[in-house]
Amino acid sequence: MNILNEILEVKKKEVSDLRRKYSLSSFTETEFFEKETLSFYNSLKDKSEMSVIAEIKKASPSKGTIKEDFDHIAIAKTYFHNGANAVSVLTDENFFKGKLDYLKDIASFKSLPLLRKDFIIDDYQIFQSKAFGADFILLISEILSKNQIAELTHAAYEIGLEVLLELHSEGQLNKIDFNLNKLVGINNRNLNDFSVDLNTCINISHYLPEGVMVVAESGINKKSDVQLLNKSNIDAILVGEYLMRSENIDAALVQLKKWCRNEN
Repeated sequence: MNILNEILEVKKKEVSDLRRKYSLSSFTETEFFEKETLSFYNSLKDKSEMSVIAEIKKASPSKGTIKEDFDHIAIAKTYFHNGANAVSVLTDENFFKGKLDYLKDIASFKSLPLLRKDFIIDDYQIFQSKAFGADFILLISEILSKNQIAELTHAAYEIGLEVLLELHSEGQLNKIDFNLNKLVGINNRNLNDFSVDLNTCINISHYLPEGVMVVAESGINKKSDVQLLNKSNIDAILVGEYLMRSENIDAALVQLKKWCRNEN
């Protein structure tokens, strides 16, 4: 069993537990559910530079623990104050050492859109995301059918959440209605073997229709990576490990933003 299938088996169990313990209406009664969300998609429309989704990520299955002195609140404040355009919060516990409460804690003082990054396969997780303060969610095309993508996207839209729909290969394109999903993340990391190739994003972006906003994910670690993606008309980059491993996250993010503006 590869890691993606292993993760999915755990998620199915989590969803089963979630459905047993809660009703959808219980999520609607929470503090954040009725609050207006912040739009990441709209923020991309008039950008003359690539946007940055800065990720809060303690660990990963392929790298283990990435940041030992992990303080999600301090990291979020650093991102908010140093030019990030959105913040991604890993909420998977078993494989990424994340927590849903990280999202909720940060939502209490957010000034930027928050992405809940997890393996979402059920509408209960979508309602849960809104209840914990997310503004947009990640859906992964590799783990969903065409119908599931459409159904979960509609479920998110109905409660005011945006969707970042991720794919890794050209084989996933036929699952996507680009009139519905206009915010697309292209993962440079193969979710089966965790190999990384930045050309994945560049090559697949050529197949996407006009009006679709493209986010490059994974493997972005240096100036030349950012410049390559910028020249390829990518709209945004999602960066986690590079920032998490930096001794000075503030300075690393400021530098990353300069690279996005083609500044030295």
